[in-house]
Amino acid sequence: MNSDGINVPGYLARIEYAGSTTPSLETLAALQRHHISAIPFETLAMILGDPVRLDLPSLQHKVLDEGRGGYCFELNLLFLNLLRALGFDAHGLTGRVVMNTPPGIVPARTHVLTLVAIDGTRYIADVGFGGMTPTAPLRLDTDAEQETLNEPYRLARSGETYTLAARVEDAWRTLYVFDLTQPADIDFEVGNWYVSTHPASPFRDRLLVARSEPGVRHTVRGGEYAIHRAGQASERNRIENPDAMAELLQSTFRIALPEHPRLRNALGKALLTSPA
Repeated sequence: MNSDGINVPGYLARIEYAGSTTPSLETLAALQRHHISAIPFETLAMILGDPVRLDLPSLQHKVLDEGRGGYCFELNLLFLNLLRALGFDAHGLTGRVVMNTPPGIVPARTHVLTLVAIDGTRYIADVGFGGMTPTAPLRLDTDAEQETLNEPYRLARSGETYTLAARVEDAWRTLYVFDLTQPADIDFEVGNWYVSTHPASPFRDRLLVARSEPGVRHTVRGGEYAIHRAGQASERNRIENPDAMAELLQSTFRIALPEHPRLRNALGKALLTSPA
């Protein structure tokens, strides 16, 4: 994926980052933290029936110019373009989401993450896994528990496959598996097409939104808004009408809502779906 043409100053302004851009672990961690706080995971395109495009001009227009968010294909590929433009040794990977997947089922490669090499050490960076997005880079070649500004994570290796898990309420929760095979651009396109259009996709016609800050995560699943604070019980609230949801998306999730003729009806329909 070619990072030529990315608007680096506009990107850094969008994520409110004014620190060093020298390729280092500290810079990567700061960029990831700022990105996750400023740009939400959101599936508005899917409930509106809008196409999800992965070309760089479309990604930049949606996220940087229009003040929107996106989901893993959009957010992690855009982040990858930024890292490459800043001189990081980085490339995209695809993974299989196993969280909430029944045993024995092999899911498709519907997740995107980024592999970054810094001074001979490899890390994964992920800015697009919804309410469980890691809030710091994770060192690849260790199975030790890794602290972040939110939950601890760990990576386990079996052969060529890595498994990412997070510790939630004193239990380890498996999130996704991946390997280091470098995908071609068409692999991203096919995965994106499946996730955004296939009737069996868990994102199709569902409102899913997430934004994370140090120690706290905000999520929307259908009509349920939840606040998850580290070490505390989650707060859950039911959003009863589309106007209230629109206000929540603009304020808490920092989404500049599109002027779309179907927006209010789509939000109203999304409120009726199950949060599961």
